[in-house]
Parts: sequence; C-alpha cells; structure tokens
Amino acid sequence: MATIIQPKDDKDGVTNECKKLLSSLPKERGWRTEHIYLFQGYWCQPKQIQAILSFQSHFHALDSDLVLATIPKSGTTWLKALAFAIVNRHRFPISKSDHPLLFSNPHDLVPFFEYNVYMGNEDPAGYLSGLPSPRIFCTHIPYSAMADSIKSSRCKVVYICRNPLDTFVSSWIYTDKIRSDGVPPLPFEEAFDMFCEGKIGYGPFWDHVLGYWNESRERPDKVLFLRYEDMKADVVSHLKKLALHLGYPFSEDEEERGEVERLAELCSFEKMKELEVNKSGKSIMNFENQKLFRKARVGDWVNYLSPSMEERLRKEIEARFQGSGLSF
Repeated sequence: MATIIQPKDDKDGVTNECKKLLSSLPKERGWRTEHIYLFQGYWCQPKQIQAILSFQSHFHALDSDLVLATIPKSGTTWLKALAFAIVNRHRFPISKSDHPLLFSNPHDLVPFFEYNVYMGNEDPAGYLSGLPSPRIFCTHIPYSAMADSIKSSRCKVVYICRNPLDTFVSSWIYTDKIRSDGVPPLPFEEAFDMFCEGKIGYGPFWDHVLGYWNESRERPDKVLFLRYEDMKADVVSHLKKLALHLGYPFSEDEEERGEVERLAELCSFEKMKELEVNKSGKSIMNFENQKLFRKARVGDWVNYLSPSMEERLRKEIEARFQGSGLSF
C-alpha cells in the first residue's frame, strides 16, 4: 500500500499529524537541523521521524531482502559498495569498465529506507516494485524500531560499527559541512557533550550498537555484526564472511582467480574518492558526494580529542558496554 502524502508545511516539510507528534516529544539543539527529537527511544530529525513512521507501517520485507544498517559515519558508504558488488558480481563483473560503481555513488545504488523510499516519495510501493531482486536496502534506524516484517522474515541484516571516538569526530565534521541554511555551527565541545549524553542522530550511540550486537548474538544467522577497524585490517577475510552471510559466497575458483581482492580494490576508499561521480555528483538528500569521502582512517580522533575528552568518552564506553561482551 502506498503512503498517503498529506499537505506539508513549506518550512519543515512534515505533515500536520507529524507536527502534533513532535510537539509532544523532548527536543534538543540539532547537529545539522534546528532541533532533534527523542522518538521511540532515539534522537531523530523531523523529516526522518515522518519517514520512519511510514516505513514501520507499510514496509513488507521479502525473505530475499538484504538490509545494511549503521549509525551515521561508521562505514555506510563502504558497506553499500561492498554489498552491491558482492551480490551483483555475476550481473556486473568486477573487471568490467562499465561497472555501476565506477559511475554511480553507492548511495544511488542502495537506497535508504528513511531517505529514499519513504521520505517525500509519493509512491513508495511503486518505487519498491521497480527494484531488482534481491533488493538491497540501507538504514540508520535502530533495530528496536525496524519494521516488524524485517524482524519476522528470513531477510538478512548486516551491521557495521566503528570506534565511537572516530565516529564522533567524523560525525561532527560531516554534519558541519551539510548544515541546513540558517543553522549556526555546533561548537566541537558542545557536540562532544551531546555525544556523551547520547544526543546524536539515531543515538544514543551505545544503544544503537547494542541493539544490533545483542540480536547478532541471539540470531547470528539473521544479523551479521562487523567492526570497521577489523575490516580495514583484513578486508579479504571479512568480504568472504559478508558474502557468505548475504547468501552469495565466493567459489574456490573465484578466490583462486583473485576476485575477492579485485572486489576489495573496486570498493576501496582510495578508488571511490578518485571517481568523477564522487568528486562532482550529489546523492543523499542532494548532498555533495565529495563530502562523504574525508580520510577513512582508523584512530584519526587523536588529532581532535583532548586527553580529558578521550578519558571521559572511554569511561562512558566502558560503563555502557560493561557485561555485553563487546568492547572497543
């Protein structure tokens, strides 16, 4: 069933019904927009809240669907590229000069539920029906807020997390680049306080990560949990694990021919950053692609966080993840 689009306010771009909901929610200063709101236990922007409500009400997962999940600035673009290349490698051979990843940003190839499918889309059902099988989606939505059909179906979920120190720094730098018109810069120290308090898009960070971590431990056949740092250190073995979980494992012949390594190279940060489409094109919500590619380095936080900031965040992390079996 297609979502019924109600008249929207020109300034906020949300329905009157959503505005009523927002008026009842706790709010804080936004990182990119004027405000973020505490919705279903996590912080979110108005347009995303409206899209998520539609997603939760209308999305029907197929058993063949593949869902990639992240909290922002944790390797989302990279994971999209890897998953698309793995699943479509027979349709689009890695070595071909016309591979879609050479001419399209990964965000144009793997749609977000909350940005592409259900935000401002007057015919989500029509959009979904036009996607090739298997359908690959991405989301920043916490597992607790996923559409019920995703949880109950046999579709596969992949989650990638990143060290929270790097996640914070990358998030602050990126959101400062894409701030809405009229929204003043968020000072680094204030943003850090908000991150530690959990007030970040789709956060708290630890709740987001633990939601997928716990599900991956209870249902490893359903949810694959990956670490950004581990993948950077050994991309080949993690690509094999990712392909197996998605249901498209590499054959012995492919491994012997070096297809895994070639795929890793095609999707590498260095390769994607140099492509013309990622230098001049636009994708998510009309943001410039070049702003998605900064450094992709592990440990870059040392160039931004003071010793006291590091100590504070590490203590917060230790307390939040204690007893979970997950550490950073």
